[in-house]
Parts: sequence; structure tokens; C-alpha cells
Amino acid sequence: MIRTFGLGALIAGSLAVTAPAAMATEFVNVLTGGTSGVYYPLGVAMADIYAKNIPDARTQVQSTKASVENLNLLQQGRGEIGFALGDSVKDAYEGNADVGFSKPLDKLRAIAAIYPNYIQIAASADAGVTTVTELAGKSVSVGAAKSGTEVNARKILGALGMTYDDLGKVEYLPFAESVELMKNRQLDATLQSSGLGSAALKDLSSTQDVTYVSIPADVADTLGAPYAAGVIPAGTYPGQDADIPTLAITNILVTSTDVSDELAYQMTKLLFENLDQLKAAHAAAGAIDIKDAIKNSPIPMHPGAEKYYKEQGLL
Repeated sequence: MIRTFGLGALIAGSLAVTAPAAMATEFVNVLTGGTSGVYYPLGVAMADIYAKNIPDARTQVQSTKASVENLNLLQQGRGEIGFALGDSVKDAYEGNADVGFSKPLDKLRAIAAIYPNYIQIAASADAGVTTVTELAGKSVSVGAAKSGTEVNARKILGALGMTYDDLGKVEYLPFAESVELMKNRQLDATLQSSGLGSAALKDLSSTQDVTYVSIPADVADTLGAPYAAGVIPAGTYPGQDADIPTLAITNILVTSTDVSDELAYQMTKLLFENLDQLKAAHAAAGAIDIKDAIKNSPIPMHPGAEKYYKEQGLL
């Protein structure tokens, strides 16, 4: 059962999902991202799964600015599980102040590596941009300030010897707002770090001519892990007839040491036992594979998650 809890909940950008039990004793706040991205629909599905299967659970889905905010909220004990990009998780655990972490976030623990994000740069056809260096002099939205997407934008430009000063104008906007500016011809391009099939980019591509901008594979070599060369397959978006070379970064579901071993175990177990429901929420979940869940994590695994992977013979 899904319901909203009045104006306060709407202002907070959250959605509550409550189990049928009369007394809710286990609270699970799922930290996601903007409502037009991939994190949010997957978070809604996870909250529903947890509400129905964890005894006496009360779950909430919180819409946030995504990776950086989610990791800070987890450190503060204001969430039980959240989505984040792998490079943001690494920066958070090491305390990279340049991207929004004033000190190391030592409470962070991994639940699972899930699907990859792809750097997806959509430019208006009139902008004449086909590769990322041609964004010089153009107006570009790089995502909400100090979000995972914005961190990706800075690092990718830096690997090419560019900074925001090389762009004509920089906007720090979430995905949906960036698309609206492009529709109104107030923006040349939007850079979005998201799973394939982003609702915001589908909306943009279905309403105007768009060029998807390539990123050379050697940028991944310059940046190193967790960045890797990737491809946006032809046909991912309306009018996109060719494969687009880009970068991919693994997403990680993160929790904290404040979360009990039993709750972390249940959240991990139920995630993999209900992948069909997650795939129904968004196609990006089709790339989630338990065999990859424990690979290359930049932070320690939560003991509750470890218990599940040991049961599955992965540890």
C-alpha cells in the first residue's frame, strides 16, 4: 500500500510505504535521487518490497540530489539504504572535500554493487555538438551542484584538460529541469549520469531533435576505476540511430554501521529475491547480477550483507 503523508511529506520529497501491520517498529528510509531519474522508481520498488516482507516495517522513499547528499545523510543516520555512484562512494569514504565531503564518512558500508550509470550528454541538434570537447562555449547543465552527476562532469572535463570556464554557461540543475530548459531553447546540452532509458531523456528526444554526444574511451583510462568505457546502444532513445561511445560507472547500494546486521541482511536478501519487481520498475535493473554485487567495492561490506553472500557461496 502506497500513500503520501500530507504537505510535510510532499515538501520533503518523500513517499511513504507502510506494511499492513498495525505497529511499525522497523523504519527504513530509502534515499534515491530526482523523480525523473532511475534511482527514484527503483527506490519506490525497494520500499514496497521491504514494507511487505520485513516484519513491522515502515518504509519511506526520499527524493534527494542523489549520490553526495545520500552518502552524507547515511553518515548522519538519516537513512538506512541509499543509491550512490561508485566514484562518489570512494570520495566520501576518503573525505574528498572538493566534491562535498568535508571529512571521511567512516560509517558507510556496502550492500551491493548494482547496475552501471552511463554518462549521457544530450545536445540540441542546432548546437552542432557531437563529441564532448565541442561543448566548449556552449551552455550546459551539469546536474545539481555537488551531485554525483556534477562530480562526474567535472572529472570528465578535467581528464580532457577542460574546466567549467571553457563552457559558455553552466547550469546546476536536476535532470527534468535541464530538459525543460532545452525544450525552451535556453540550454544547448544536458549531461546526465543515469541508467539507460532515462525518463527525462526519453521525454526530450521525443519532443525535439537531439544529438547524443560521444566521450572517447581513453578518458576512462585517464580517470581509472570505477570509470570504464561504455556504449549507449542505438535505439535507447527516440531518433538515436547509432551506438554512442561514453563512460560507465557502477552504482552501489550503501548503508551505514548504524543499521543492524539483521536489517542489512534482510535488505540484501530481499533485493536479490525480487529482481523481477525491480526490473518492472525500471529496465536498468536488468543489469543487476548477484555475481557482480561484491566486486570492487571502495568501502567495506556490511556484516549483514556479508552473511547473505556467504549463504550464496560468494564469500
